[in-house]
Amino acid sequence: MTLVIADYPREHVALLRLNRPDVRNALNPELRAELRDEFDRLSDDKTIRAIIITGNSKAFAAGADIKGMVDIGAGEMMARDDERNWAAIRNCRKPVIAAIDGYALGGGCELAMHADIIVAGESAIFGQPEVRLGIMPGAGGTQRLVRAVGKHRAMLMLMTGETMTAAEAFDAGLVSKVVERDRAVAEAIKIATSIAAMPPLAVAEIKQVLLAGMEVNLDTALMLERRAAYLLFETEDKRTAMEGFINKNKPTFSGS
Repeated sequence: MTLVIADYPREHVALLRLNRPDVRNALNPELRAELRDEFDRLSDDKTIRAIIITGNSKAFAAGADIKGMVDIGAGEMMARDDERNWAAIRNCRKPVIAAIDGYALGGGCELAMHADIIVAGESAIFGQPEVRLGIMPGAGGTQRLVRAVGKHRAMLMLMTGETMTAAEAFDAGLVSKVVERDRAVAEAIKIATSIAAMPPLAVAEIKQVLLAGMEVNLDTALMLERRAAYLLFETEDKRTAMEGFINKNKPTFSGS
């Protein structure tokens, strides 16, 4: 059974759908490995300019596969080398949009937070309930959540296992946009199509500089921004875009 289904709903747009509906798309090792392979492939595919990841109407991903974790210890967890799977998503050069309906819990919430943009249907529920199982997030849940919603909201969620609705997540800064139930994928495709129509080198530099700048002081971040902005003046797409603006033509970008 294919655990990650790839589709191409628009030109330059790829959609990855988690496909374990019987267990609310729980992230077992096989699914995470398939996801890694898909992100590695799409990151290198020059025809793809935006990637959407989604689940189904009931769940984006309701955490890890708990049945497979009861009897394992630290050594086996380390041997799984799960960081390779997450790194493929974290290091993806293309914009990643998470389209979420239903549950995004534990590893599912961490997976969503690996995305650059999160679109949530009104039914979406976000949370990191690992503490209830005697463990804690291990794929960025503590670090990405605090950066998104702040220390005090993150501490409350992480230490109690409390969840957030889509509306609460939007108000807290965790998600980019809330739409009607079962409309998250359609809205994500709309956003991805808009991004895919932009100059791809400019989009790639924006993503890289924004993420790198979050981890350094402001002066260094501004230096990174200036250098990247100057480099884009050497691209063919810059000339195409500016000439299109002047001549009131809709430009088509080559990514060069």
